Amino acid sequence: MKTPDSPQPLTLTEAIIPVASLIVLVGLSYFLFGDAGALGPNQVALTVAAMLALFIGWRRGHSLESLGKAATESVATGIGAIFILFAVGALIGTWAMSGTLVAMVYYGLQLLSPNYFYLTACAICAIVSSSIGSSWTVVGTIGVGFMGIAVNMGLNPAIAAGAVISGAYFGDKSSPLSDSANLAAAAAGVGLYVHLRETVLTSLVALAIALGVFFLLGQPGDYDATAKMAAIRSAFHITPVLFLPLAVVVVLALLRAPPFTAIFLGAIAGGVLAVIVAPERVIRYADAGDLPSWLALLKGVWLALASGYTSTTGFAPMDMLATRGGMDSMLNTIWLIVTALAFGGVVEKAGVLERLITPIIEKAKSNGSLVASLVSSIIATNIITADQYIAIVLPGRMFKSAFAKRGLAPVVLSRAVGDTATPTGSLIPWNSCGAYMAATLGVATWSYAPYAIFNLVSPLLTIALAYAGFRMLRLPASPPEASAPTPAPVHKDAGT
Repeated sequence: MKTPDSPQPLTLTEAIIPVASLIVLVGLSYFLFGDAGALGPNQVALTVAAMLALFIGWRRGHSLESLGKAATESVATGIGAIFILFAVGALIGTWAMSGTLVAMVYYGLQLLSPNYFYLTACAICAIVSSSIGSSWTVVGTIGVGFMGIAVNMGLNPAIAAGAVISGAYFGDKSSPLSDSANLAAAAAGVGLYVHLRETVLTSLVALAIALGVFFLLGQPGDYDATAKMAAIRSAFHITPVLFLPLAVVVVLALLRAPPFTAIFLGAIAGGVLAVIVAPERVIRYADAGDLPSWLALLKGVWLALASGYTSTTGFAPMDMLATRGGMDSMLNTIWLIVTALAFGGVVEKAGVLERLITPIIEKAKSNGSLVASLVSSIIATNIITADQYIAIVLPGRMFKSAFAKRGLAPVVLSRAVGDTATPTGSLIPWNSCGAYMAATLGVATWSYAPYAIFNLVSPLLTIALAYAGFRMLRLPASPPEASAPTPAPVHKDAGT
């Protein structure tokens, strides 16, 4: 007969050990391996830290079976993200083969200037993400195109990635179609549109700051793209028809198709388009020997979905742009996500997060310090659990009563959660969001993070508003009778 768990609370030292070990090991990995740490060393660090947390939890009374189950259940929550990563890898492969990515770069070189490229990339990504509510879809489609344009213009890829991510997360945080916005509202117990009315204020200010920074980071001067555009035309027949796979993804996203479905069907559309507009390219890539042409075409598309496309035009910039993608290109990132989620599941089950966050709540003496404590706890949860959804739900649940005791309306809690949990996940290399952005855009998280201005400013802005007392809505006064209707929250002006 199995003995049920009878765990004891962790000491503060015990709670700190697995988190500190992870930080030290990842830092050492970066020192020894640089950006290549994401290709295996970081995964080892996460595994070692998870084993330390497992030992501490077992020592405090948790069974190994329950801790193992927590790890597997945590990994299971990332299955959706893993399949989206596979879909994006497939999409990039077929879009590279069909010419869709190259067409994005061609028209981008024609229309954009280095003077305002970063600003334009951020603004366009913000508009599209507001329409479809998904930062991952935006980054995996037009974001990849913007990166190709930036590389061909000789611009800084880290800044370009920061601009794309900044714009993409504006919609993820502010669109009613965003799953993270819906979850933040639900975690705090407020209506979605009540939550969005507050969140959009901080989002617009953060976006304006980001656009201003990207305008200043623009590189003045003329850019002559004639040679590169001629090289593109010599290898690909560029027409607006090549944007059909992109249209498929956007339409499906607007119809609220799940991200995996929209992106994978976009990948299939890219393969079909390649067969129609450039069958000789598909057959040549398939290296099919004596196979019938229809079977060679199938092999070529299948290969692009699985392993990506390899361009052999002989023009180095073109080959670098069009050689990419494939489901297998995402395997290192998926490995990182699996180990990170396993670590997060163990530390949550062992009580590490609760032990670290509870003293923070108790020490908050003002509304400003309470919001700052919430922001810090959310960031810590994003770091420890590697999952933005846990970072939305868990701190939101733990801080809910503290906000109510101070008379703050639940929407203040939901705004702080939305301003922090969603954007900061992409700044952490082993978080599922950070790993996805790095793998999709081809820029290490540590490299683009300083330029993801929107994501950096959003949590700072919500703290500043709290200390200023601005938009700190109050709970209504208790009604004299239980049957009296509940009035809407009233606004507490700064300084009162």
